[in-house]
Amino acid sequence: QVQLVESGGGSVQAGESLRLSCVNSGRTFSSYVVGWFRQAPGKEREFVAAIRCIDGEQSYADSVKGRFTVSRDNAKNTVYLQMNSLKLEDTAVYFCAAQLTMTIPLKAYEYRHWGPGTQVTVSS
Repeated sequence: QVQLVESGGGSVQAGESLRLSCVNSGRTFSSYVVGWFRQAPGKEREFVAAIRCIDGEQSYADSVKGRFTVSRDNAKNTVYLQMNSLKLEDTAVYFCAAQLTMTIPLKAYEYRHWGPGTQVTVSS
Protein backbone atom coordinates (compact mmCIF):
# COMPACT_ATOMS: atom_id res chain seq x y z
CA GLN A 1 0.00 0.00 0.00
CA VAL A 2 1.30 3.45 -0.91
CA GLN A 3 -0.23 6.46 0.82
CA LEU A 4 1.29 9.81 -0.04
CA VAL A 5 0.95 13.11 1.76
CA GLU A 6 2.59 16.35 0.67
CA SER A 7 3.55 19.20 2.98
CA GLY A 8 5.59 22.38 2.92
CA GLY A 9 3.48 24.51 0.63
CA GLY A 10 2.75 28.12 1.40
CA SER A 11 2.83 31.70 0.21
CA VAL A 12 6.15 33.31 -0.63
CA GLN A 13 7.47 36.22 -2.62
CA ALA A 14 9.24 35.87 -5.93
CA GLY A 15 12.86 34.88 -5.47
CA GLU A 16 12.27 33.04 -2.21
CA SER A 17 12.47 29.31 -1.54
CA LEU A 18 10.26 26.50 -0.31
CA ARG A 19 10.88 22.84 0.37
CA LEU A 20 8.07 20.38 -0.23
CA SER A 21 8.00 16.96 1.36
CA CYS A 22 6.22 13.83 0.21
CA VAL A 23 5.87 11.18 2.88
CA ASN A 24 4.79 7.64 2.14
CA SER A 25 3.04 6.10 5.11
CA GLY A 26 2.79 2.74 3.39
CA ARG A 27 5.44 0.46 1.96
CA THR A 28 8.95 1.61 1.27
CA PHE A 29 9.73 3.98 -1.58
CA SER A 30 12.96 2.21 -2.45
CA SER A 31 11.63 0.45 -5.56
CA TYR A 32 9.56 3.38 -6.78
CA VAL A 33 9.94 6.42 -8.94
CA VAL A 34 8.46 9.46 -7.21
CA GLY A 35 7.40 12.37 -9.34
CA TRP A 36 6.35 15.92 -8.62
CA PHE A 37 3.64 17.50 -10.73
CA ARG A 38 1.86 20.82 -10.51
CA GLN A 39 -1.46 22.17 -11.68
CA ALA A 40 -2.37 25.82 -11.97
CA PRO A 41 -6.00 26.94 -12.28
CA GLY A 42 -7.35 26.25 -15.74
CA LYS A 43 -4.25 24.37 -16.81
CA GLU A 44 -3.34 20.73 -17.19
CA ARG A 45 -1.24 18.93 -14.62
CA GLU A 46 2.39 19.18 -15.67
CA PHE A 47 5.54 17.30 -14.84
CA VAL A 48 8.03 19.10 -12.60
CA ALA A 49 10.64 16.58 -11.47
CA ALA A 50 11.10 12.96 -10.56
CA ILE A 51 13.56 10.73 -8.77
CA ARG A 52 14.21 7.00 -9.00
CA CYS A 53 14.57 6.11 -5.36
CA ILE A 54 16.77 3.05 -5.78
CA ASP A 55 19.70 5.02 -7.21
CA GLY A 56 18.74 8.71 -7.06
CA GLU A 57 18.51 9.22 -10.85
CA GLN A 58 16.63 12.47 -11.46
CA SER A 59 14.67 14.16 -14.22
CA TYR A 60 13.48 17.76 -14.45
CA ALA A 61 11.20 19.87 -16.59
CA ASP A 62 13.07 22.54 -18.51
CA SER A 63 11.11 25.25 -16.70
CA VAL A 64 12.59 24.31 -13.32
CA LYS A 65 16.10 23.10 -14.19
CA GLY A 66 18.71 24.88 -12.12
CA ARG A 67 16.10 26.13 -9.64
CA PHE A 68 14.44 22.98 -8.26
CA THR A 69 16.12 19.92 -6.79
CA VAL A 70 14.46 16.60 -6.01
CA SER A 71 15.99 14.32 -3.40
CA ARG A 72 15.01 11.36 -1.28
CA ASP A 73 15.59 9.85 2.12
CA ASN A 74 14.73 6.20 1.78
CA ALA A 75 15.07 5.59 5.50
CA LYS A 76 12.36 8.17 6.15
CA ASN A 77 10.24 7.14 3.16
CA THR A 78 10.31 10.79 2.13
CA VAL A 79 11.00 12.62 -1.12
CA TYR A 80 11.74 16.34 -1.15
CA LEU A 81 11.40 19.09 -3.71
CA GLN A 82 13.64 22.06 -2.95
CA MET A 83 12.37 25.06 -4.87
CA ASN A 84 14.65 28.08 -5.13
CA SER A 85 14.31 31.37 -7.00
CA LEU A 86 10.56 30.93 -7.16
CA LYS A 87 8.70 32.77 -9.90
CA LEU A 88 5.10 33.93 -10.21
CA GLU A 89 4.51 31.20 -12.77
CA ASP A 90 5.44 28.52 -10.22
CA THR A 91 2.13 29.18 -8.46
CA ALA A 92 0.13 25.94 -8.50
CA VAL A 93 -1.03 22.99 -6.47
CA TYR A 94 1.90 20.59 -6.23
CA PHE A 95 1.34 16.85 -6.16
CA CYS A 96 3.67 13.97 -5.54
CA ALA A 97 3.05 10.66 -7.25
CA ALA A 98 4.65 7.24 -7.10
CA GLN A 99 4.99 4.41 -9.55
CA LEU A 100 6.67 1.03 -9.22
CA THR A 101 8.98 1.15 -12.23
CA MET A 102 12.63 1.35 -13.27
CA THR A 103 12.08 4.01 -15.91
CA ILE A 104 11.20 7.61 -15.03
CA PRO A 105 7.69 8.42 -16.25
CA LEU A 106 7.06 11.99 -17.35
CA LYS A 107 3.29 11.80 -17.84
CA ALA A 108 0.73 12.01 -15.07
CA TYR A 109 -1.23 9.02 -16.37
CA GLU A 110 1.85 6.83 -15.86
CA TYR A 111 1.70 7.23 -12.08
CA ARG A 112 -0.68 5.11 -10.04
CA HIS A 113 -0.42 6.64 -6.56
CA TRP A 114 -1.06 10.29 -5.78
CA GLY A 115 -1.08 12.59 -2.80
CA PRO A 116 -3.81 15.21 -2.22
CA GLY A 117 -1.55 18.13 -3.14
CA THR A 118 -0.20 21.24 -1.44
CA GLN A 119 -0.68 24.84 -2.56
CA VAL A 120 2.29 26.98 -3.52
CA THR A 121 1.59 30.66 -4.14
CA VAL A 122 4.28 33.04 -5.35
CA SER A 123 3.57 36.76 -5.30
CA SER A 124 5.50 39.83 -6.42
